[in-house]
Amino acid sequence: MSDYALFEESGTFRAATIQADQNTTLQVELPGGKRQKLKAAQVLLRFKTPAPAQLLPAAEPMAADMDPAFLWECAPETDFGFTDIAADYFGHSPSAIESTALLLAMQNAPLYFHRRGKGMFRRAPPEILKAALAGAEKKRLQAEAIERMVAQLVAGSLPTELIDQVDALLVQPDRNRPEIKAFEVACAQTKESPAALLLRCGAFPDAYHWHFRRFAAERFPKGIGFPELPEPAAVGDLPLADVQAVSIDDATTTEIDDALSVTRLPGIGWRIGVHIAAPGLGILPGSAHDAVARARLSTVYMPGHKITMLPDDLVARFTLAEGKACPALSLYLNVSDDFEILSHESRVERVPIAANLRLHEIEPHMDIDRLNAGDIPDCAHGDTLRTLWRFAGACAGRRGKPSAQAGLHDYHYQIDGPLHDKISGAILDPAACRVHIEARKRGSPVDMLVAELMILANATWGQLLADKGVPGLYRGQVAGKVRMTTSAIPHEGLGVACYAWSTSPLRRYSDLINQWQLIAALSDKPAPFAPRSAELFAAMRDFDLTYAGYADFQRRMERYWCLRWLQQTGTEQVEGTVMRNAPNVRVDGLPLVVQVPSAPDLPVGSRMSLTLGAPDLLELSVHSRFENVLAGVEIATEDDLELLDEVPVEDALAEAEEEQAEASDPSPAPEVHAPDRSE
Repeated sequence: MSDYALFEESGTFRAATIQADQNTTLQVELPGGKRQKLKAAQVLLRFKTPAPAQLLPAAEPMAADMDPAFLWECAPETDFGFTDIAADYFGHSPSAIESTALLLAMQNAPLYFHRRGKGMFRRAPPEILKAALAGAEKKRLQAEAIERMVAQLVAGSLPTELIDQVDALLVQPDRNRPEIKAFEVACAQTKESPAALLLRCGAFPDAYHWHFRRFAAERFPKGIGFPELPEPAAVGDLPLADVQAVSIDDATTTEIDDALSVTRLPGIGWRIGVHIAAPGLGILPGSAHDAVARARLSTVYMPGHKITMLPDDLVARFTLAEGKACPALSLYLNVSDDFEILSHESRVERVPIAANLRLHEIEPHMDIDRLNAGDIPDCAHGDTLRTLWRFAGACAGRRGKPSAQAGLHDYHYQIDGPLHDKISGAILDPAACRVHIEARKRGSPVDMLVAELMILANATWGQLLADKGVPGLYRGQVAGKVRMTTSAIPHEGLGVACYAWSTSPLRRYSDLINQWQLIAALSDKPAPFAPRSAELFAAMRDFDLTYAGYADFQRRMERYWCLRWLQQTGTEQVEGTVMRNAPNVRVDGLPLVVQVPSAPDLPVGSRMSLTLGAPDLLELSVHSRFENVLAGVEIATEDDLELLDEVPVEDALAEAEEEQAEASDPSPAPEVHAPDRSE
């Protein structure tokens, strides 16, 4: 009868027939016929029966039936070989199968037995065994919980363990948590996106909740509400300006940052005033109010709702409200009768606000032909508006830059229904809301009036900071690239030597910083931010990144409401224009760009008809099918093509100077920001 050997190779047990024994080495043949050399020290067991091919198949089920806890009780406390306790365990001289089964049982019970060498083991110390068993039980229960949660998710039910983890799933889930593991497994099994699975399981009532809560969880992890804040610093006794200023804003604007005034200077011309709300007098650098503004960096705008940079009571304290004399940083420009600028000065003062003019009320009266004919608009403060318009036209001519807004459209979104609670901001019932979208052509007299005066103020104050050696936050454009900087570099798109955002301190942190610096410069006091200040650089970086993130969210929500409009109107047949980045097509009458993979290769500016499928409000997409090229429609001219890539924004008066800057940059993706006057 042949001799057989059991040995271990690369962590695997094998049985073979011994062909030759040379004391220190063996020549063996495996059941499959393969021959190999072994070191004698590798052999764990020599046996006569059964045949090698039968040993392990017979031993494995026997090993599976052995209780590792009982084996542990039987084992000595010192190191031992598997054959040493075989007789005690079986109560007789063990067979090769029984010995091998014992070996396999201990090998497969690492919690109970620790390997100590070839065929040698030591039982685990009791305290270590107890901890290991507890850990194993925890893993077993966790695996069962994961399996249960996966089944619930696949069936469309949200496990209770996931209710408190929903916000974490939106941003950066902890993949070590069993609930998150279950969620990822369920997504893989159902082939659904996380958003789709959460929506199907009832984590969100609708897609709007998903988009908004995801944004809030990412940008406002501590919640959207404001903390309790002390009273702001006292403004102090400021001189009262001898003017009657008016603001021009959208109907729902509450953060009224800027107002304008006109005073006749007999024998000279006019004094034009640009008055900017001065929260920088009450919000001191390093204060609790500053911390809140620094954390948010800007007001967030979206159709039907906004998240303000400052609490409502603080906004109300400093907004340029009608009928009040409000703290303001004023720029006065003495101009001749032909609107040449003769001199200028800046003051910190209280400014009487005669009226908060609303765009929808005055714009119908600002007819370009009648203005050119010398007619005064038939509306409140019409004479002031005409003078400001004439001055704005002169400023535009001196800049030598055509309006970047002419020919473009803004789209106003009106959301009717219970969208957000006006006090808490909590989401109500977006599914019950209806959206109305109206186009408004840019480049109106009111647009130019506001844009030019804000450009002038930002350029003048930027130069003032530079002249006094006080650092500020600038917007520059050199070689087509728009970027933020702490240096007073030119803005080629606007045609100004430097440009520092200063006109929206209630809703933009960059402007609040510049206002602090300007107030210090005008009073000859040390500025809060010194030259080459690390804090200033950090604020600029954070603002730029955050502002771009807010803008991206606004664009996504605008797209959401466009798709909702398609959904609620049942619109399927549309027409559109081919954009430069084909197969993108801009849909007529909507601020909506769709991809049309089925469209033929057409020149930019070509017109086509499309069929739209059902919108996907989670993915913010809609399937678009090409129907035909519109016959008899001229392809757009090269001059018109610039308009095709323009990203539509909500409100034409939304910092119009910014829109002019961005429109002059053919690819301003990182620099496209949310409008400031939309509500």
